[in-house]
Amino acid sequence: MSLYDKIFRPKEYKLPNGKTVSQKRSRAPFIWAAIIAMTILSVKITGFNFAILSQNMGNFWSMLGSMFPPDTKYMAKVWGPLMDTIKMSLIGSFIGSVVVIPFAFLASSNIVRSRVVNVITKLFLSIVRTLPTLVIALVATNIWGLGTIAGSIAIGVFSFAYIGKILYEEIETADMGSFEAMEAMGCTKPQAFMKAIIPQVMPTYLSQSLFNFEGNVRYAAILGYVGAGGLGLILNERVAWRAYPSVGMILVALYVTVFIIETISRAIRKRLV
Repeated sequence: MSLYDKIFRPKEYKLPNGKTVSQKRSRAPFIWAAIIAMTILSVKITGFNFAILSQNMGNFWSMLGSMFPPDTKYMAKVWGPLMDTIKMSLIGSFIGSVVVIPFAFLASSNIVRSRVVNVITKLFLSIVRTLPTLVIALVATNIWGLGTIAGSIAIGVFSFAYIGKILYEEIETADMGSFEAMEAMGCTKPQAFMKAIIPQVMPTYLSQSLFNFEGNVRYAAILGYVGAGGLGLILNERVAWRAYPSVGMILVALYVTVFIIETISRAIRKRLV
């Protein structure tokens, strides 16, 4: 019996047949109390003010109204950065999703029996996953210079960590029967992995890689704020100049692009899973 059940004793009910059954006390009131207390504490720590939020909502609607109708003439200057954003997302997603495969292999406890290797690999993936994409892009611009290379690297690192966690968790739930049979036939672990495990996890792997690409198109749009190329460069410039009709055109182009990519990706993922 847990400490909670010792303090708050379960209710006991006597059935017509003479038996006694007990019902544990609900923990919901304490969970809600904890959530409310943490929310109040967060508001005090961050200085969040609902009054200021409501007072300045008019500025938001005013800015949004200034973006429409969008400046369609500006679309000629959007095409180049938009293509850069898509290319960054595609290259970064592809490289990250492919490079992480051997790391997912090493992190899978049912494939590699060394606990040390599993823990170190999972810890490495966790550390990489904590790195903000904007920070990676900022560091990359200082190393490789301004442009889409830095953006592709930032997206690649994010994809590496994201797909890595999903892939090794999927591998750890795979059916090991065929893998063990191939090892018994004399195959090495990598050979058995490629022929027995990869076919099982491939649909989920491809589906998640496509989903990751969808998200990266959106994330890549803001990498230009740190000089990593793409739509973020012109978006930052037009916002700074308060050219809101041009900003509206950029956002419309991004929305249509993401919608098309998501529609195609969703159709492909339905066939994969």
